[in-house]
Amino acid sequence: MSFRSLEGERPPRGTPANPLPLTDVNAMRAMAHPARIALHLHLALEGPATATECSPVVGLSPSACSYHLRQLARYGFVEQAPAMAANGRERPWRATVIATQLGEFDDPAKVMAAELLRRTVDEHWQDVRRRYHAAEADYPRGWREAAGTDHSVVHVTPAELRRLREQIQALYLPLTRLAGEERPEGAQRVQLLLDFVPMFEPPEPGAP
Repeated sequence: MSFRSLEGERPPRGTPANPLPLTDVNAMRAMAHPARIALHLHLALEGPATATECSPVVGLSPSACSYHLRQLARYGFVEQAPAMAANGRERPWRATVIATQLGEFDDPAKVMAAELLRRTVDEHWQDVRRRYHAAEADYPRGWREAAGTDHSVVHVTPAELRRLREQIQALYLPLTRLAGEERPEGAQRVQLLLDFVPMFEPPEPGAP
């Protein structure tokens, strides 16, 4: 699966370089489920797979996977891909959206749905982090030395912070390598989690 664009063209919507904005309450609620997040991520990274093939990934039965996949398909996150089936009996699914982005909302229902989705996604990423640290000693030394967490504090303006995010994205986006043939020998999947969290209190209502 490759999402390269021609030079000068904006990458396709729903790809890491051009995330799809999530604004629909029901779509956000549908995605805010641990199994659906895991299923969607698996299809996005590994390509088409059947519910049976997805079963061990999320620890659910094939029928349960089928249910969650249908819910994702209802809101356009995945779709069935019969043309990619190895035979006429298989029903593989593929991700139609690889990357999404939550915006800022005024509608209370959207605010709550977005917060639920953020918490569920965050818990998924933290689970990956906890599993690694629980077995860290079993990983090769080279991977242990390369992995880790950096902590720092910067003093920036909003414009500087946005520019910093864009500069960091420019470094890691080429390494997403969604197409397997783009991955060099020895490449393994590594979770990249960047947080840009204000440490100051929000201004009082009506303050300049």
